[in-house]
Amino acid sequence: MKIGKEQFTNGTYVMAIVNLTPDSFYTPSRHGKDDVLFAVEKAINDGAALIDIGPQSTRPGHIRISSEEEITRFSEPLRMIKERFDIPVSVDTFYSESARVALSLGADMINDIWGLTYDNNMAKTIAEYNAAVCIMHNRQTPLSGNIWCDINDFFAHSLDLAAKAGIDKDRICIDGGIGFAKNTQQNFELLNGYEKLNIFGYPTLLGCSRKSMFGGNAEDRLAPTLEATKAAVKKGVLFVRVHDVKENVMAIKEALEEIKGQ
Repeated sequence: MKIGKEQFTNGTYVMAIVNLTPDSFYTPSRHGKDDVLFAVEKAINDGAALIDIGPQSTRPGHIRISSEEEITRFSEPLRMIKERFDIPVSVDTFYSESARVALSLGADMINDIWGLTYDNNMAKTIAEYNAAVCIMHNRQTPLSGNIWCDINDFFAHSLDLAAKAGIDKDRICIDGGIGFAKNTQQNFELLNGYEKLNIFGYPTLLGCSRKSMFGGNAEDRLAPTLEATKAAVKKGVLFVRVHDVKENVMAIKEALEEIKGQ
């Protein structure tokens, strides 16, 4: 997959979460203009291959903000990051207005939690800038029954939107959407069967870092997150989106060693 000028192929790479929000569920991930460069520098030094900026919290029970507020939150930090660091940057948004501003400021990828379905202009905007996109599964109501039927139908539709808009196939990855419209059992069913997403022929991204499916408090969920990252490596997942870069980089190395030893 190509993001910016970087080509990501075999292996599993770490996408570092850098939230520009006051309400993201994991407090240490929250940053602002004053410390965002320090957060990004640390992530890069710890082994991150790309940065994902989140201007809006999507935790359960979040209060949705407008595209105008998103743009206010991310514009200056994004400009600062692109001026200072040579690393691909993704912006987490489902608004085409936000995406257009982000891409005009140098963002390389749009991470859309509604998989191009929320905003009718999103796919066209991404294609216009020849940008990369992560298409995530989501829905308005909780999943029921066979989760794979809904997930497969969603991706078939979203990938069709991407194709019709002219988004480069080499600039697309997909995310099963752990924690979105799914209960704990469904989240684990998705995680344990993540390789089933490979039927679409696109690289996959896993985002389950410190999520509530692991129980307890967010501060206590590092160990199961690392186990999920190891599983992702063995399932051929291209990206893991995480809060703890150094620890997940190490987990990837450990998983690769385990594969070699088999």
